[in-house]
Amino acid sequence: MQKNHHDEPIIPASVSLPEITWRAVILGTLLTIILAAANAFLGLKVGTTVSASIPAAVISMGILRFFKNSNILENTMVQIMASVGEALTAGIAFILPALIILHVWDGFNYWQTVIVGLLGGYLGVIFTIPLRRALLQDKTLRYPEAVAIGNVLKASATREAGDLNSLIGGGFVGALIALFQSGFQILTDSFQYWAKIGSTVLGFGVGMSPALIAAGYIVGVNVAVSLLVGIAIGWLAGVPVLAYFYGAPDANTANQIAMDMWRSHIRYIGVGTMLVGGLWTLCTLFKPVLQSMMASVKSLREIRLGNKAVDIRTERDIPITYVLGATLVLLIPIFLLIACSIIPDSFGLSHAFRYAISAFSTLYILVGGFVFCSVMAYFAGLIGSTNSPVSGLLVCALLVICLILLTCFGLQSELGTVVAIGSMVIIGAALSISNDTMQDLKVGQIVGATPWKQQAMLFLGVTVSAFVIPPILQLLYNAYGIGGVFPRPDMNPAQMLAAPQAGLMAVVAKGVFTNQLQWVMIGIGAGVAVICIIIDEYLKKNHGTRLPVLAVGVGIYLPLDSSVPVVIGGFLSHLINVRIDHLYPRGQADQEKKSNKHKHRGLLLCCGIVAGASLMGVILAIPFAIKQSSDALRLMPDQYMPLAGVLGLFVTFLLCAWIYRVVMKVKN
Repeated sequence: MQKNHHDEPIIPASVSLPEITWRAVILGTLLTIILAAANAFLGLKVGTTVSASIPAAVISMGILRFFKNSNILENTMVQIMASVGEALTAGIAFILPALIILHVWDGFNYWQTVIVGLLGGYLGVIFTIPLRRALLQDKTLRYPEAVAIGNVLKASATREAGDLNSLIGGGFVGALIALFQSGFQILTDSFQYWAKIGSTVLGFGVGMSPALIAAGYIVGVNVAVSLLVGIAIGWLAGVPVLAYFYGAPDANTANQIAMDMWRSHIRYIGVGTMLVGGLWTLCTLFKPVLQSMMASVKSLREIRLGNKAVDIRTERDIPITYVLGATLVLLIPIFLLIACSIIPDSFGLSHAFRYAISAFSTLYILVGGFVFCSVMAYFAGLIGSTNSPVSGLLVCALLVICLILLTCFGLQSELGTVVAIGSMVIIGAALSISNDTMQDLKVGQIVGATPWKQQAMLFLGVTVSAFVIPPILQLLYNAYGIGGVFPRPDMNPAQMLAAPQAGLMAVVAKGVFTNQLQWVMIGIGAGVAVICIIIDEYLKKNHGTRLPVLAVGVGIYLPLDSSVPVVIGGFLSHLINVRIDHLYPRGQADQEKKSNKHKHRGLLLCCGIVAGASLMGVILAIPFAIKQSSDALRLMPDQYMPLAGVLGLFVTFLLCAWIYRVVMKVKN
């Protein structure tokens, strides 16, 4: 049953084990609720969530070990269901509060929020089903977090001593560093230094997250180079040039000026790059996605004719006819939600105009949602779920619908903003779920799970999450207020949940209808994308390497503390692999076996680091939520924070040196 080759699934297609069991459903439901609640506060407070896929895998793996007849596929189903809670929380928390910020809603109405979660979540799962074969067969996609999860599960099932030692050692180190960074704050997870030079600013920043460094190691040097190109365009060149032209206020520090330039200008260059790059990526995916859908229809037809030989367990999705039927059925409640709930009666629209706008929005959610969900699923393979720019693609999708509503329907500022945000609420949930779903499907491919059973558990996870998230969001809103809006006048603004992602969506939508958006920056980003596409095509045809345009856009869009550690990990991986190839030349079987052993050890070690740091992030979310502050465990006083930065750099260097030493160590 178990395979010795690391590239093969641990459970072959010819073997059938129990996957969806009552204990998997019960445990998955409990973890879904816990992880959704833990991430809701972080999503509204700081605009980010902690990926729950790896923590869910580790937790379920520990619990299911108490059952003698449990298996790796059952564990995979628990992980799949539990990870949905965090994904749907992010999709809803990143944009739904914009309706409160815009004073369209006065709270999170339970049933409206439930319906939004169900519709968006179901669409996110449905859109990825025809994409599965195409994206999983793309050899350029590394799926770093999915590989990490899959190796965690495989090492646990095979119980190979070396694999488990690498995972446990990496997990301990990753968790410890994350605790001292995010919890005790004795180490910082980022270090910025910018200085005023005349009328501009120069400098750089470094991120030191162990999870992102390890993720960079997994994705490799090609993505790292692309991110570095984006960093050079956005930060090394963009910030100084824009600070010179737009002024560097004397009252602000150099660090503040750099961050202001990124928020107000650089991010929109990244949005333009990702918008064009996303459309180009979709064009390249069109043929394989169409082939995947045709293969699904052909497989279904052959099975109906009794040809069971083609019914390979590990390639069987939910039938494409069911997918198309479910999509058409979902369009009805989406239309009714927009017409009867999203668009307020206060605008006094005629029934015909209201229904016309609702019909268009429904069509956009279908077509535009599939387009952007395809790109988001692609990101899961390119850089992993945690580092995927959900808000960046949301801004892209929001810009498109705002422009259409403005030019084709002539909507005014307030009405257009409400319709655009209301439509994006469903797309936002679908984007997050599609990103998580594609990662989970890759995990299934690694361990040998049945795709249609994974997809069934995803639907169940969406259902549970959709009913749990609304009271959590309402509770947080009643306790702290959101985005400057308070349910009571006596509340403390210092404790408010800023909901930065939702605030960004509100600003972008209003900016389009008031013509106050950074169109020049978006146009520059589009130009950057065209140049990168030309270079990428040249490199692919003549040198066999790639410059993924979406990765360049991510490098421009993300802050340095999120992109730089991925670059560090990617170049560390390249350095180690070059050294291994030098020590063990190719062409000799025994030498290649030793080479692969070292490389596999490095992969497992970094998988453990990602797992440990991610799990610690979820654990820390609990005291943060209880104490209503991310400084709940902080030990480092304000006056010593520069020391924390120096210590953080030193520990990051030690982490990289430790990874190098462990991977290169020759074991007898």
